[in-house]
Formats: sequence, structure tokens, C-alpha cells
Amino acid sequence: MHGIPTDLGGPLTASPGTVAERELEGRLGYRFRDAALLRRALTHRSHSQPHNERLEFLGDSVVNCLVALELHQRYPELSEGELSRLRANLVNQHSLQSIAQAQGIGTQLLLGEGELRSGGATRPSILADALEAVIGAALLDGGFAAAQTVVQSLFAESLAGIDTRTSGKDAKTLLQEYAQGRGLALPVYTLLATRGHAHAQTFEVQCALEALDIRTEGSGGSRRAAEQEAARKAYAKVKPE
Repeated sequence: MHGIPTDLGGPLTASPGTVAERELEGRLGYRFRDAALLRRALTHRSHSQPHNERLEFLGDSVVNCLVALELHQRYPELSEGELSRLRANLVNQHSLQSIAQAQGIGTQLLLGEGELRSGGATRPSILADALEAVIGAALLDGGFAAAQTVVQSLFAESLAGIDTRTSGKDAKTLLQEYAQGRGLALPVYTLLATRGHAHAQTFEVQCALEALDIRTEGSGGSRRAAEQEAARKAYAKVKPE
């Protein structure tokens, strides 16, 4: 893998990273030999060329491959379908956005003025894409082992928190099954607000499990994502030990 070219979007020259970039590398568990690759991964197309879209393309495939490898090694007893559902639960826009936020990636994104004004640094799609780009950059910088180190670091908490009894079901499904299994009325989802411009809206949704007097709220780049977030919070309150 050391022969992987680093020409996805223009020439690179070795350069020292900023203090913030070095701090990010510490959280990633990997130090880039060429800080320009990391900087490109954090550069949105609205800011300048070269930007991170080609690295995102690469990282999208790599993160799915490496998470699949982790699951395959950890759970030899699970079927292909169960492993696929687990991976889908771990690798999606919401989960990638959450990891990116936890790593402080939003504060280091290079965005154009329009994206900055419209809240691009917190937009789920931009954060998720940037995280994939960082993983792609690690692959180009240090090969497969480097990308694996970064993915294992980023997904450590998520992988440790897997409950195979749920077989990778999403939060809305788990909450609905919980209610049905106890003869309770199904959860009700209510749209509370829609904020932002049409191309970058944020939805806020409430999930209510009236029989248990539980109400939680979630937000996301789509109504479905917001409902899932609200359901996750509600299920956390009733989740069987």
C-alpha cells in the first residue's frame, strides 16, 4: 500500500501541521507525514482548490471496508445479514457526523464565506464528508495500516457499545418493538421546527412515549435523521439492561 499515489486533486508538498492539526492528529491516533493531506481533507469545495471531495470518495470505501473487517473479526457467530445491519448502523451520515463533532473537526474546516454564514461547520453532510476525507487522507499518507489505526480510534466507542441482541436495528425500530412488546401505544413523532435555507435545513423533532411520560427531542439534516436521534434518546431511557 505504500505505493498509493497522493495526486487526488493536485500536487502535494510536505509541510508541518498547525498546532490545531497536531491536536487533531493526537485524537486520531495517527500523525500525518504530510500535513498538506490532512489540510486538504479539511478543505470544503466552497473554500478553494484542491478540496476534499476526492479524498471523501476514497474514505467512503475505506471506512466501510475497515468497519466490516472489525465486525467480521469481532463477531464470528453473526451472519452476513446481521453484520451488514451492524455496519449500516455504525457507518451512516448521523454516526459519522457525531464522530466528527466529537473530534472537533467542525472547528478546523476550511469553508467559503457563504458556507460559514449558513452554518456549514455544523452541517451533518459536511462533517460526515470531512471525516471520510480524513480517513482517505490517512490511507494515502501511511497506507492501509494508517487508515486502520484512524478508523479503530474513531470507532472505538461505537464498536465497544454494540449490543448484538439488537442485530443492528435502528433506534425507531427498537423503540417501536419495545412499546409493542409491552402493549403500549406506539411512539409519536412531531416536527417542532425547520430551520435554515432549503439546501441546508435542520429539522427538530419530538418523540413522545405517552404511556411512560417520556418526551425527547432530536435534530438532523433530514426529518428522518431527527426522528432517529429523538428515538435514540427515548430508547436510552427504557433500554433493558
